[in-house]
Amino acid sequence: MKSNIEIAQAAQKERIKDIAAKLGIEKEHLFYYGFYKAKVDYRLREKLASRPDGRIILVTAINPTAAGEGKTTVTIGLGDTLNKLGKKTAICLREPSLGPIFGVKGGGTGGGYAQVVPMEDINLHFTGDIHAIGAANNLLAALIDNHIYQGNKLQIDPKKIMWRRALDMNDRQLRFIVSGLGGNGNGVPREDGFDITVASEIMAVFCLAQDLHDLKARLARMIVAYTYHGEPVTAGDLQAQGALTALLKDAFNPNLVQTLEGTPAFVHGGPFANIAHGCNSLIATKLAMKVADYVIMEAGFGADLGAEKFLNIKCRTGGIRPELVVLVASVRALKLHGGSPKEKLGEGNLEYLCKGMANLHRHIENIKHKYQLPVVVALNRFPTDTETELELVLNECRERGVEAAITEVFGRGSDGGMELGEKVLATLERQKAAAADPTEVQHLYPLEASLSEKIRIIAQEIYRAGSVVISKEAKKSLAKFEALGYRNVPICMAKTQYSFSDNPELLGAPEGFELTVRQARLSAGAGFVVALTGSIMTLPGLPSVPSAEKIDVDETGRITGLF
Repeated sequence: MKSNIEIAQAAQKERIKDIAAKLGIEKEHLFYYGFYKAKVDYRLREKLASRPDGRIILVTAINPTAAGEGKTTVTIGLGDTLNKLGKKTAICLREPSLGPIFGVKGGGTGGGYAQVVPMEDINLHFTGDIHAIGAANNLLAALIDNHIYQGNKLQIDPKKIMWRRALDMNDRQLRFIVSGLGGNGNGVPREDGFDITVASEIMAVFCLAQDLHDLKARLARMIVAYTYHGEPVTAGDLQAQGALTALLKDAFNPNLVQTLEGTPAFVHGGPFANIAHGCNSLIATKLAMKVADYVIMEAGFGADLGAEKFLNIKCRTGGIRPELVVLVASVRALKLHGGSPKEKLGEGNLEYLCKGMANLHRHIENIKHKYQLPVVVALNRFPTDTETELELVLNECRERGVEAAITEVFGRGSDGGMELGEKVLATLERQKAAAADPTEVQHLYPLEASLSEKIRIIAQEIYRAGSVVISKEAKKSLAKFEALGYRNVPICMAKTQYSFSDNPELLGAPEGFELTVRQARLSAGAGFVVALTGSIMTLPGLPSVPSAEKIDVDETGRITGLF
């Protein structure tokens, strides 16, 4: 079979104006980036305010493994399938970060015959959104240090600067640095550091803002440092919000592209789900809801991270909710969760599969009983899966009253997702017939609870931790945040994606473990508190063999080796 990039490069793409027309978006609302990419004026949503909202289908997954699950691929394939079934459908995805593209994770455009295109553009610089967010982040960092250098009227304590610099690349060397060296003319020496751009609070603000006015107000609220007397200093105190908004105003318009089969796809915003809130921009989601009847939206990593944050952060902020959840799994990944050695994943083994099913069951239980949402399992078929293994997974789902379907969208496109599409539509119709109220989300915790209590609820209700240890430093930070008036905000857990626990080696469905919160950060503009657990880092490093080593460009400018 051809590689992903070969399939994408051979695709016969439609002009983006024709893709927009499928959603009723007229040319005057488009800002073109060539023939196949465009931004859509976010204000179009206001003009369509009287239209009923489309129905959100949230796609999430079991805990990811090196064996592969195919969540993005299934998201795209399901969108193509519903489109082929005659449903006016739009897909909502996050923008890929350059860090994992040149590192180990890969891109964010799907795979095989379920991809969004132009694949190379989306996976590389795209329309420059992430670069704009990085520039805004680093402008604010420069303004902070310049304010101190120019006399420090706000009395910022250099030892209490919370704002870190950012770049969209995996580079462990920059996690902790000393800046301002070289004498008085080069600034005030201090400890500093970098986060990956997708973990920046500006990315979170960008993805949760409802319009430019809200974006500017949220940027102004961001706490960047504390004074010598312990008082917070905001971006607004530095008069930075106007310039930051100017850098972001064009990026704020959602990006429109297409799948290989011509289904419209909004790809906008890109926070990671293991160190940030893991959802595409709220403005893109709400625009898609106005122009499509069905919105297929992906949340990052497993349901313990992306789906939890979508439901408890994004839904609260935007007043939206999914009507159904598609949970993606694969036999290979389940066997790895069951203890199978990686080199034996291609061999049929029911023992490892049965043990690994505990991970799938845990996610099903959380979605059905913690959030009161219907779930359909998408079993992503791999060539090495045996019929016996596939049937075992399907039977176990049926026994728990959950619809499940084998998907082959990677190799067959929309034709390989027909069973899944039909079961999704049938489940939605049953929900409608049962007169289920689609207006409320069953949130995991009340906002009125203390920050530490909300952390405990997530850890024990979703992860099944036996206890939660909050470090002395984190406790002090949480107390400070509550004293500043930020008690009634959601929690954004920074946790390994590979396990329900904070230990990436603890696979399957562990319970009774101890979860450690070592640090807490306030994202006042985004409106949540980040709790960092275990050894999770906000600036990843490159692996021993980075993907960058395989990427090349020939004399015609054609890219090779990109997945």
